[in-house]
Amino acid sequence: QHKKRVAVVAVDPTSPFNYGSLLGDRLRLSAFFNHPDVYIRSLGSRGSLGGLSEKIIEITDILRQCNFDYIFVETVGVGQSEVEVAGLADTTIVVFVPESGDEIQTMKSGIMEIADIFVVNKCDREGADRFAANLNHLISRKVNDGENIPVVKTSALNKSGIDELMHQIEKQSSVEPVNPKKIFLLTEKAYRLIQKERMKAYPKTKIGEAINKQISEAGFNLYRFVKSMA
Repeated sequence: QHKKRVAVVAVDPTSPFNYGSLLGDRLRLSAFFNHPDVYIRSLGSRGSLGGLSEKIIEITDILRQCNFDYIFVETVGVGQSEVEVAGLADTTIVVFVPESGDEIQTMKSGIMEIADIFVVNKCDREGADRFAANLNHLISRKVNDGENIPVVKTSALNKSGIDELMHQIEKQSSVEPVNPKKIFLLTEKAYRLIQKERMKAYPKTKIGEAINKQISEAGFNLYRFVKSMA
């Protein structure tokens, strides 16, 4: 309808043992696979603790050069440490469903603090209005200055609330074009790159082999082991 070009980067959790991932999110977008103005890419988090992927900055930088009007990045889910997206995105959207129930009362502060927009999806289900009201009440108690964070009810099934959500996204983008959290993200990324460069001489396989040789020795101590490796 609006003739926009959209890229979707969906990040799925990865097994900590074999780094495998189902990458199932793109199956939910199968109706758009062949759409000429939609690009969909699934990624595994591959051990990243920030809810994204280790290469997410590089991937989004490439997509920015491809003249997409919107780039949507989906994190692995809601959790205390999954706040990295706030440094990457111009607008951060936290999505709930009515079944979240009382979970909102114990929601991790990090997740509540990064949101520019809250969305209650599947609002066609029972309890959606009550949940949205509780969320609005919670937000009003936390906000000291400025406007409350908007709460938008959407339903993918009924295709309702989509226009209101896009209006809020565009409104957020016009108010704050520069993301103040980006420095934090880039600092973390730079730190990991430096760490990776410095650790080239100590691959995990080499460390694992050394531990395997020494762990059966009497008085084995991990801290002494690390010191001997350094």
